[in-house]
Amino acid sequence: MLDFLINNAWAAPAQQSAGFASFIPLIILFVVFYFILIRPQLKQAKQHRELVASLAKGDEVATSGGLLGKIKEVGDNFVVLEISKETQVKIQKQSVSIVYPKGTLKTI
Repeated sequence: MLDFLINNAWAAPAQQSAGFASFIPLIILFVVFYFILIRPQLKQAKQHRELVASLAKGDEVATSGGLLGKIKEVGDNFVVLEISKETQVKIQKQSVSIVYPKGTLKTI
């Protein structure tokens, strides 16, 4: 009856996705995160593993908790650290953060 007043509704043509081009920003973001965040952390973790593996009796070290001392005994997971004469503590190897050159503790 009033069909001539109502326009036909046509669906919009389907937009085709750009495919690979739509993933380019995501790939660029991942590459940036890799070089700024992930890679430096992996490098630092590797250096710490090497430091812990190279601990030996007589090394002068500092722990992440702030203790300074000389290693008296090295075990698989723990080290005995002499922090002063006749005062020894047993700590986890992973808590060692810095190995100082020999003689450093005498200057402190």
